[in-house]
Amino acid sequence: MRKLTALLLALIMAGSLTACGGAASSTPASSAAEPAAPEETAPAETGLSGEIIVFSAASMTETLTELKDTFEAANPGVTITYNFDSSGTLKTQIEEGADCDLFISAGQKQMNQLDIEADAAVNTDGLDFVDGATRINLLENKVSLCVPEGNPKGIDSFDALAEALKAGDVLLAMGNSDVPVGQYTQKILAYYELSEEELANAGCITYGTNVKEVTTQVSEGSVDCGVIYCTDAFSAGLTIVDYATPEMCGQIIYPAAVLKTAQNPDAAKAFLDYLTGPEATAVFENVGFSPAA
Repeated sequence: MRKLTALLLALIMAGSLTACGGAASSTPASSAAEPAAPEETAPAETGLSGEIIVFSAASMTETLTELKDTFEAANPGVTITYNFDSSGTLKTQIEEGADCDLFISAGQKQMNQLDIEADAAVNTDGLDFVDGATRINLLENKVSLCVPEGNPKGIDSFDALAEALKAGDVLLAMGNSDVPVGQYTQKILAYYELSEEELANAGCITYGTNVKEVTTQVSEGSVDCGVIYCTDAFSAGLTIVDYATPEMCGQIIYPAAVLKTAQNPDAAKAFLDYLTGPEATAVFENVGFSPAA
Protein backbone atom coordinates (compact mmCIF):
# COMPACT_ATOMS: atom_id res chain seq x y z
CA MET A 1 0.00 0.00 0.00
CA ARG A 2 2.80 2.34 0.91
CA LYS A 3 4.56 1.46 -2.35
CA LEU A 4 1.38 2.24 -4.34
CA THR A 5 0.92 5.59 -2.59
CA ALA A 6 4.56 6.54 -3.26
CA LEU A 7 4.18 5.62 -6.91
CA LEU A 8 1.07 7.77 -7.27
CA LEU A 9 2.80 10.75 -5.65
CA ALA A 10 5.77 10.37 -8.00
CA LEU A 11 3.49 10.33 -11.03
CA ILE A 12 1.62 13.44 -9.84
CA MET A 13 4.90 15.39 -9.29
CA ALA A 14 6.28 14.39 -12.68
CA GLY A 15 3.11 15.64 -14.40
CA SER A 16 3.31 18.97 -12.57
CA LEU A 17 6.93 19.49 -13.65
CA THR A 18 6.10 18.69 -17.27
CA ALA A 19 3.25 21.21 -17.26
CA CYS A 20 5.45 23.94 -15.76
CA GLY A 21 8.21 23.19 -18.22
CA GLY A 22 5.81 23.45 -21.15
CA ALA A 23 4.46 26.77 -19.88
CA ALA A 24 7.94 28.14 -19.35
CA SER A 25 9.09 27.20 -22.82
CA SER A 26 5.97 28.51 -24.57
CA THR A 27 6.13 32.03 -23.11
CA PRO A 28 9.46 33.07 -24.63
CA ALA A 29 8.42 31.61 -27.96
CA SER A 30 5.36 33.83 -27.97
CA SER A 31 7.19 37.01 -26.90
CA ALA A 32 10.02 36.43 -29.37
CA ALA A 33 7.73 37.00 -32.37
CA GLU A 34 8.53 40.45 -33.93
CA PRO A 35 6.88 42.28 -36.81
CA ALA A 36 8.68 41.86 -40.14
CA ALA A 37 10.88 44.78 -41.23
CA PRO A 38 9.23 46.86 -43.98
CA GLU A 39 10.65 46.26 -47.42
CA GLU A 40 12.42 49.18 -49.14
CA THR A 41 10.32 50.74 -51.89
CA ALA A 42 12.08 50.70 -55.24
CA PRO A 43 11.78 53.71 -57.58
CA ALA A 44 8.68 53.56 -59.74
CA GLU A 45 9.31 51.85 -63.07
CA THR A 46 8.59 54.42 -65.79
CA GLY A 47 9.68 52.34 -68.76
CA LEU A 48 11.96 55.18 -69.96
CA SER A 49 15.66 54.63 -70.48
CA GLY A 50 18.67 55.90 -72.37
CA GLU A 51 20.14 59.34 -73.08
CA ILE A 52 18.13 62.44 -73.95
CA ILE A 53 20.19 65.03 -75.83
CA VAL A 54 18.72 68.49 -75.34
CA PHE A 55 19.83 71.53 -77.36
CA SER A 56 18.71 74.64 -75.49
CA ALA A 57 19.11 78.41 -75.58
CA ALA A 58 21.87 79.53 -73.21
CA SER A 59 19.41 81.61 -71.18
CA MET A 60 17.93 78.37 -69.79
CA THR A 61 21.19 76.99 -68.42
CA GLU A 62 20.46 77.42 -64.71
CA THR A 63 16.84 76.28 -64.74
CA LEU A 64 17.33 73.22 -66.95
CA THR A 65 20.39 72.13 -64.98
CA GLU A 66 18.27 72.12 -61.82
CA LEU A 67 15.41 70.23 -63.50
CA LYS A 68 17.76 67.57 -64.87
CA ASP A 69 18.39 66.21 -61.37
CA THR A 70 14.73 65.90 -60.45
CA PHE A 71 13.74 64.27 -63.74
CA GLU A 72 16.59 61.76 -63.63
CA ALA A 73 15.76 60.90 -60.01
CA ALA A 74 12.18 60.08 -61.04
CA ASN A 75 13.40 58.14 -64.10
CA PRO A 76 16.47 56.14 -62.99
CA GLY A 77 17.08 54.72 -66.45
CA VAL A 78 17.36 58.12 -68.13
CA THR A 79 20.37 60.44 -68.53
CA ILE A 80 19.99 64.00 -69.86
CA THR A 81 22.83 65.63 -71.78
CA TYR A 82 22.63 69.37 -72.52
CA ASN A 83 24.13 71.54 -75.22
CA PHE A 84 23.64 75.22 -74.31
CA ASP A 85 24.40 77.96 -76.83
CA SER A 86 22.75 80.65 -78.92
CA SER A 87 19.66 79.42 -80.75
CA GLY A 88 21.25 80.29 -84.10
CA THR A 89 24.32 78.19 -83.36
CA LEU A 90 22.18 75.27 -82.18
CA LYS A 91 20.01 75.48 -85.30
CA THR A 92 23.12 75.28 -87.49
CA GLN A 93 24.46 72.28 -85.54
CA ILE A 94 21.14 70.44 -85.97
CA GLU A 95 21.08 71.27 -89.68
CA GLU A 96 24.61 69.87 -90.02
CA GLY A 97 23.60 66.54 -88.46
CA ALA A 98 24.41 66.87 -84.76
CA ASP A 99 22.60 64.36 -82.52
CA CYS A 100 19.68 66.08 -80.82
CA ASP A 101 16.42 64.76 -79.39
CA LEU A 102 14.81 67.97 -78.09
CA PHE A 103 15.35 71.56 -79.26
CA ILE A 104 14.37 74.57 -77.13
CA SER A 105 14.91 77.90 -78.89
CA ALA A 106 14.83 81.42 -77.50
CA GLY A 107 13.07 82.59 -80.65
CA GLN A 108 10.50 81.36 -83.15
CA LYS A 109 12.74 82.12 -86.13
CA GLN A 110 15.32 79.43 -85.39
CA MET A 111 12.63 76.81 -84.78
CA ASN A 112 10.75 77.84 -87.93
CA GLN A 113 13.92 77.49 -89.99
CA LEU A 114 13.90 73.77 -89.11
CA ASP A 115 10.14 73.23 -89.45
CA ILE A 116 8.74 72.17 -92.82
CA GLU A 117 5.31 73.39 -91.72
CA ALA A 118 6.59 76.95 -91.15
CA ASP A 119 6.35 79.78 -93.66
CA ALA A 120 8.63 79.07 -96.63
CA ALA A 121 9.80 82.68 -96.41
CA VAL A 122 11.47 81.73 -93.10
CA ASN A 123 12.32 78.09 -93.78
CA THR A 124 14.01 79.03 -97.02
CA ASP A 125 15.94 75.74 -97.32
CA GLY A 126 12.90 73.51 -96.82
CA LEU A 127 14.39 71.84 -93.74
CA ASP A 128 12.28 69.12 -92.13
CA PHE A 129 13.62 68.40 -88.63
CA VAL A 130 10.74 69.34 -86.32
CA ASP A 131 8.10 66.83 -85.21
CA GLY A 132 5.14 69.17 -85.55
CA ALA A 133 2.94 67.06 -83.28
CA THR A 134 5.26 67.84 -80.36
CA ARG A 135 5.98 71.52 -81.01
CA ILE A 136 4.75 73.86 -78.29
CA ASN A 137 5.32 77.40 -77.06
CA LEU A 138 6.98 76.52 -73.77
CA LEU A 139 7.84 79.79 -72.02
CA GLU A 140 7.78 83.57 -72.25
CA ASN A 141 10.69 85.76 -71.23
CA LYS A 142 11.27 89.52 -71.06
CA VAL A 143 13.98 91.65 -72.64
CA SER A 144 15.57 93.93 -70.07
CA LEU A 145 18.06 96.77 -69.92
CA CYS A 146 20.73 96.09 -67.29
CA VAL A 147 23.59 98.11 -65.88
CA PRO A 148 26.79 97.20 -64.02
CA GLU A 149 27.22 97.86 -60.32
CA GLY A 150 27.03 101.56 -59.54
CA ASN A 151 25.46 102.40 -62.92
CA PRO A 152 28.29 104.87 -63.81
CA LYS A 153 26.45 106.43 -66.76
CA GLY A 154 23.16 106.76 -64.90
CA ILE A 155 21.15 104.90 -67.57
CA ASP A 156 17.69 104.34 -66.09
CA SER A 157 15.46 103.51 -69.07
CA PHE A 158 15.43 102.60 -72.75
CA ASP A 159 14.48 106.22 -73.47
CA ALA A 160 17.62 107.39 -71.65
CA LEU A 161 19.70 104.80 -73.50
CA ALA A 162 18.41 106.03 -76.86
CA GLU A 163 19.39 109.61 -76.03
CA ALA A 164 22.84 108.54 -74.81
CA LEU A 165 23.40 106.51 -77.99
CA LYS A 166 22.43 109.48 -80.14
CA ALA A 167 24.99 111.56 -78.26
CA GLY A 168 27.64 108.86 -78.63
CA ASP A 169 28.06 108.85 -74.88
CA VAL A 170 27.50 105.19 -73.96
CA LEU A 171 28.83 101.69 -74.72
CA LEU A 172 26.03 99.13 -75.18
CA ALA A 173 26.47 95.36 -75.19
CA MET A 174 24.08 93.36 -77.35
CA GLY A 175 23.86 89.94 -78.99
CA ASN A 176 24.97 89.19 -82.55
CA SER A 177 22.39 89.32 -85.32
CA ASP A 178 22.01 85.51 -85.35
CA VAL A 179 21.18 85.44 -81.64
CA PRO A 180 17.54 86.00 -80.60
CA VAL A 181 18.44 88.53 -77.91
CA GLY A 182 20.45 90.40 -80.55
CA GLN A 183 17.50 90.34 -82.94
CA TYR A 184 15.24 91.71 -80.22
CA THR A 185 17.79 94.48 -79.55
CA GLN A 186 17.86 95.34 -83.26
CA LYS A 187 14.10 95.83 -83.12
CA ILE A 188 14.49 98.13 -80.11
CA LEU A 189 17.08 100.23 -81.96
CA ALA A 190 14.74 100.42 -84.97
CA TYR A 191 11.90 101.45 -82.64
CA TYR A 192 14.00 104.47 -81.61
CA GLU A 193 15.04 105.06 -85.24
CA LEU A 194 18.69 104.37 -84.45
CA SER A 195 21.11 102.92 -87.00
CA GLU A 196 22.93 99.90 -85.61
CA GLU A 197 25.63 100.16 -88.27
CA GLU A 198 26.35 103.81 -87.51
CA LEU A 199 26.44 103.15 -83.78
CA ALA A 200 28.78 100.18 -84.20
CA ASN A 201 31.10 102.23 -86.44
CA ALA A 202 31.10 104.99 -83.83
CA GLY A 203 32.22 102.51 -81.15
CA CYS A 204 28.97 102.66 -79.19
CA ILE A 205 28.11 98.96 -79.50
CA THR A 206 29.94 95.77 -78.57
CA TYR A 207 28.65 92.26 -79.28
CA GLY A 208 28.33 88.83 -77.69
CA THR A 209 27.88 85.49 -79.44
CA ASN A 210 25.14 84.54 -76.97
CA VAL A 211 23.23 86.12 -74.12
CA LYS A 212 25.67 84.78 -71.50
CA GLU A 213 28.53 86.70 -73.13
CA VAL A 214 26.51 89.91 -73.07
CA THR A 215 25.61 89.26 -69.43
CA THR A 216 29.30 88.77 -68.56
CA GLN A 217 30.26 92.07 -70.17
CA VAL A 218 27.72 93.89 -68.01
CA SER A 219 28.70 91.99 -64.86
CA GLU A 220 32.39 92.81 -65.36
CA GLY A 221 31.61 96.50 -65.98
CA SER A 222 33.36 96.51 -69.36
CA VAL A 223 30.27 98.20 -70.86
CA ASP A 224 27.86 100.85 -69.60
CA CYS A 225 24.75 98.71 -70.11
CA GLY A 226 23.47 95.65 -71.93
CA VAL A 227 20.25 94.23 -73.34
CA ILE A 228 19.63 90.71 -72.01
CA TYR A 229 16.75 88.58 -70.77
CA CYS A 230 15.42 89.27 -67.30
CA THR A 231 16.13 85.64 -66.40
CA ASP A 232 19.84 86.08 -67.10
CA ALA A 233 19.87 89.33 -65.14
CA PHE A 234 18.28 87.51 -62.20
CA SER A 235 20.79 84.65 -62.34
CA ALA A 236 23.74 87.07 -62.53
CA GLY A 237 22.42 89.40 -59.81
CA LEU A 238 22.34 92.40 -62.17
CA THR A 239 20.25 95.53 -61.78
CA ILE A 240 17.39 95.84 -64.25
CA VAL A 241 16.51 99.45 -65.01
CA ASP A 242 13.83 98.90 -67.68
CA TYR A 243 11.87 96.28 -69.62
CA ALA A 244 11.18 96.37 -73.35
CA THR A 245 7.51 96.53 -74.27
CA PRO A 246 5.88 94.30 -76.91
CA GLU A 247 5.70 97.42 -79.13
CA MET A 248 9.50 97.65 -79.02
CA CYS A 249 10.40 94.06 -79.88
CA GLY A 250 7.35 91.79 -79.71
CA GLN A 251 6.76 88.87 -77.36
CA ILE A 252 9.71 86.73 -76.28
CA ILE A 253 8.45 83.19 -76.80
CA TYR A 254 10.55 80.03 -76.37
CA PRO A 255 9.28 77.23 -78.64
CA ALA A 256 10.26 73.60 -78.00
CA ALA A 257 9.93 70.44 -80.07
CA VAL A 258 11.16 66.87 -80.34
CA LEU A 259 13.06 66.37 -83.59
CA LYS A 260 12.20 63.84 -86.28
CA THR A 261 15.82 62.69 -86.13
CA ALA A 262 15.63 62.00 -82.36
CA GLN A 263 17.30 58.78 -81.25
CA ASN A 264 15.19 58.62 -78.07
CA PRO A 265 11.86 60.28 -78.98
CA ASP A 266 9.72 58.68 -76.25
CA ALA A 267 11.98 59.84 -73.43
CA ALA A 268 12.35 63.26 -75.09
CA LYS A 269 8.55 63.65 -75.24
CA ALA A 270 8.28 62.63 -71.59
CA PHE A 271 10.86 65.25 -70.61
CA LEU A 272 9.07 67.93 -72.64
CA ASP A 273 5.81 67.01 -70.87
CA TYR A 274 7.63 67.32 -67.55
CA LEU A 275 8.83 70.82 -68.48
CA THR A 276 5.19 71.94 -68.78
CA GLY A 277 4.20 70.51 -65.40
CA PRO A 278 3.85 72.27 -62.04
CA GLU A 279 7.26 71.30 -60.64
CA ALA A 280 9.17 72.67 -63.63
CA THR A 281 6.89 75.70 -63.94
CA ALA A 282 7.71 76.72 -60.36
CA VAL A 283 11.44 76.57 -61.14
CA PHE A 284 11.01 78.65 -64.31
CA GLU A 285 8.85 81.27 -62.60
CA ASN A 286 11.39 81.62 -59.80
CA VAL A 287 13.85 83.27 -62.21
CA GLY A 288 11.37 85.33 -64.23
CA PHE A 289 10.02 83.00 -66.92
CA SER A 290 6.28 82.63 -67.32
CA PRO A 291 4.24 79.96 -69.14
CA ALA A 292 3.65 80.96 -72.75
CA ALA A 293 0.07 82.05 -73.38
